Amino acid sequence: VQLQASGGGLVQPGGSLRLSCVVSGFTSDDDYAIGWFRQAPGKGREGVSCISVNDGYTDYTDSVKGRFAISRDNTKNTVYLQMNTLKAEDTAIHYCAAAFQCSLNSGYQTYWGQGTQVTVSS
Repeated sequence: VQLQASGGGLVQPGGSLRLSCVVSGFTSDDDYAIGWFRQAPGKGREGVSCISVNDGYTDYTDSVKGRFAISRDNTKNTVYLQMNTLKAEDTAIHYCAAAFQCSLNSGYQTYWGQGTQVTVSS
């Protein structure tokens, strides 16, 4: 299984970014979930959002509810994280990961992609 994250960048406070995670290696019979995690300098890895690929169940950490939206396009094997109203505290390396159910616990994830840097600054 491989995960490829992209879409990070530099954005001003209040701006938006969309992250993408392309997933390969699972079969159509597999039931799995993709999560987004982030790690700011000097801090631990935090679960941001997750989505169950088959039934679309989602979960979000409280600090991003109402600002971020996770979605999937199963025809493209891609999960998106739309991030709106970005704040300086959203600055972090963002990672996507795969698990067998939707979880914001980084220790529960089985596969990890490389990170993509999100910087929110004026």
